[in-house]
Amino acid sequence: MAERPASSGKPTRVILRIEDLQVFYGESHALQGVSLTLESGVLSVVGRNGMGKSTLCNTIVGLKRAKSGSIRVDGREITSLEPHEIHRLGVGYVPQGRRVWPSLTIDEHLRLAAGNRRDASWTVERVYQTFPRLAERRGNGGSQLSGGEQQMLAISRALLSDPKLLVMDEPTEGLAPVIVDQVERMLVDLAAEGEMAVLVIEQNIGVATAVSNQVAIMVNGRINRLMDAKALAADRELQQRLLGVGRHAEEAQVTPAEAAQAKEQLAEVYRVDRTANGSTEAVSQIGVYRPVTELPNRWNVPVTELRQAAVEKASPQDDLKKVFAIPFAERIGRTVLVAGTFDTKGKELRFVADRLKALGLPVRTVDLSTSGKPTSADVPAMQVAGMHPRGSSAVFTNDRGGSVSAMAEAFARWIEREPRIGGVISAGGSGGTTLATSGMRVLPVGIPKLMVSTVAAGDVAKYVGGADIMMFHSVADVQGLNSITEQVLSNAAHAMAGMVAQLPNAEAWEAKRKLARPAVGITMFGVTTPLVQAVTKRLEADYDCLVFHATGIGGRAMENLGDSRLLSAFLDLTTTEVADMIVGGVFPATEDRFGAAIRTGLPYVGSTGALDMVNFGPRDSVPEKFKSRKFVIHNPNVTLMRTTRDENRAFGEWIGARLNAMNGPVRFLLPEGGVSMLDAPGQPFHDPEADNALFEAIEKTVRQTPLRHVERVRANINDTPFVDAAVAAFHAITPKLQRRA
Repeated sequence: MAERPASSGKPTRVILRIEDLQVFYGESHALQGVSLTLESGVLSVVGRNGMGKSTLCNTIVGLKRAKSGSIRVDGREITSLEPHEIHRLGVGYVPQGRRVWPSLTIDEHLRLAAGNRRDASWTVERVYQTFPRLAERRGNGGSQLSGGEQQMLAISRALLSDPKLLVMDEPTEGLAPVIVDQVERMLVDLAAEGEMAVLVIEQNIGVATAVSNQVAIMVNGRINRLMDAKALAADRELQQRLLGVGRHAEEAQVTPAEAAQAKEQLAEVYRVDRTANGSTEAVSQIGVYRPVTELPNRWNVPVTELRQAAVEKASPQDDLKKVFAIPFAERIGRTVLVAGTFDTKGKELRFVADRLKALGLPVRTVDLSTSGKPTSADVPAMQVAGMHPRGSSAVFTNDRGGSVSAMAEAFARWIEREPRIGGVISAGGSGGTTLATSGMRVLPVGIPKLMVSTVAAGDVAKYVGGADIMMFHSVADVQGLNSITEQVLSNAAHAMAGMVAQLPNAEAWEAKRKLARPAVGITMFGVTTPLVQAVTKRLEADYDCLVFHATGIGGRAMENLGDSRLLSAFLDLTTTEVADMIVGGVFPATEDRFGAAIRTGLPYVGSTGALDMVNFGPRDSVPEKFKSRKFVIHNPNVTLMRTTRDENRAFGEWIGARLNAMNGPVRFLLPEGGVSMLDAPGQPFHDPEADNALFEAIEKTVRQTPLRHVERVRANINDTPFVDAAVAAFHAITPKLQRRA
């Protein structure tokens, strides 16, 4: 974290004073009596999306008119002035998204902004001294710059006006973590020079508290409070309550007895290294990873949990997904993203964009090319690539396959932070399809996603995953415009426009959500159908029961809905996909199975449904190594193989580890009378020894807590007693419903 210099103690004048600012969009009251004062240094304004932060920026620089209130810059009232007049008075603006010209070089940008002014304190030469990276790339066009380089250029462009006040809207948005650190240091250095005051609008709470002494918290168009930056950085509960980050529970008091017991139970972690002679050596990891020392933790986890919690802290965490996660209502908009490789498919993608614009839809083009060539897309490839954890250098390499994979990851991370999306559409071959669908898959179910692809007529499972992506066969290759491609691309654009037209706005979606029954995700297989039908019948009066066929893709679809917060709970009664994943069947889960329950903390009721079987295709497709196993021919295209005791033990250990990672309420039920129709007494897969190996492995692996229970039920999974137990477990851990009149 960049260090802020201590205050010089010199008297300061008020650079910016805002009093009772009222701003409307039609009848929507965006800013409601905002008052702020900035003397010198940096003042950060933080808040969630839709709170009015960008509206405040636009009003200060004259891009939005205030209905009433006052804005004074160095004592001069500016509310009635035009943007260019405000700029001449000494207000510099670094807009959200940088907005550099793709076709102008860095040097042309700076010369244009500097003009012919003499005796200016900020000159092009001083900019190059301050930002050596810009000097190195002065001949590169705007579209050839990384996100961090574009941000340096946008800041430099504003500095060349010698501003008294520099207004910066989301300066770290869309930047890789390493670039965020660089921008943070820039802000601290600018404040230290003392030549101007800086107003920073920022969602990154770490940056906001690092660059300023005070932070204004904005909630629903008002300044909720102005507080010391260090105090906000330390107050995780306040961050959670006002900004949507931090922890969710009050801290428990640590008693001496609990602290002593906890210290005894903390584990020392070792790494086992194999030496050249084949022997092994245990190397202590103390110093590599730091155990928990403040106990108990903030979630009131009993001290018996602390060993695993300490080990889990050693693994890397992706905090970007947890900080300021965008609620689904704020995801919905009207802007269609036209994404793809504009270096090779630019003509075709622009054709789609033009069709959408002709229908009155706002469009934003996003370049996913990995060649490094400049294009005219609204979002250049460098900006997207900058979202890769290792920066744009991980994307632009000589390895095409590696570049495509890296850009796919970067696009998924970029689009995850984009609000107000009406839909995403793309066109391309296998490479372009891989790139575009990687971003589509992370968007919530319900936002339109359409992929025009040459591979849409084949197996598209790896592209669609569990998402609601529409695969649109291109018929002819997406290469040039002709009578076929124009018609196909036009149809795709019109289909997207139709979906966006019927997409509810945020307010309508929120109103519908409040009136709807809470949705529950339920997994089912043919051999657990009686159970699921009975459970659904009991719950459907109060819950919207969404049943997913546990064929690998079904489990992923359910988890996508969970991640999108479109489910209120999981009834994961059929976990057979785990058996296919571990043994090698045709309906496998991924390693992320149960991940949605882990990430969201939603109530979870699970069971071992159909873990007695692995699924294959026709009998002659079963691998030779399994020829001596027990089989049931379900139909000519599906062959079921009974799982063994050792396989069941492996299933139980894997499932138990995943259950341990869940922080929400968990109930996991073990049907002692069999895990499927075929596992009932007298049926071909009945094997109590294999089942018991499964149950014991789960019981030994799972760390049971007041929130996490494993329960045995003396019944087959499809029998009424098990149905009773599943429904009772569900009601025990889900919030009580408020009955509507």
